[in-house]
Amino acid sequence: MKIVVAIGFFICAFYSIETVAQKKIYFDANWNRTTQQKASYYRSLDNANKEKKLVIDYFITGKKVREVFYDNGRPDGKFSEFYSSGELKTTGTYKKGLKAGMWKTYYKNGKIKEKGSFKKGKKVGVWKIYYKND
Repeated sequence: MKIVVAIGFFICAFYSIETVAQKKIYFDANWNRTTQQKASYYRSLDNANKEKKLVIDYFITGKKVREVFYDNGRPDGKFSEFYSSGELKTTGTYKKGLKAGMWKTYYKNGKIKEKGSFKKGKKVGVWKIYYKND
C-alpha cells in the first residue's frame, strides 16, 4: 500500500513540475512578440523539442484562437482558426511553410464565407465568396 501511495505521489509531483515548467510567449494584435501586459494572444511552450508538433495559440482570455502543425519550425499540416466566441473561422493546410490546397473561411453562423485554393502560398484558380444569409 505504501508503495502505491509513493508512486502516486511521484507521478503527481512530476506532473506538477511539468505544468509549472511550461513557459508562455505573448503576441500583440499583429502577432508580434510583446509583453504579457500588451498581449492579445499567447502560446504555451513545452520543454519537449519535437520535430513535428501541434502548436495551439490562445486569446489572452484562454480560448483557442488557432492550431497548426509545425515541422522543423515552420507550419506543415492542418490549420484551424477560431473566432473569440469559439466558432470555426478558417481551415486549410500548410506544406513546408506555405498555404496549399483548399482553404475555407466561415461566418460565425458556420456558413462558408470564402473558399479557394492555394499553391505554394499563392491563390490559384477560382475563389468563391458567399454573402452572409442569416
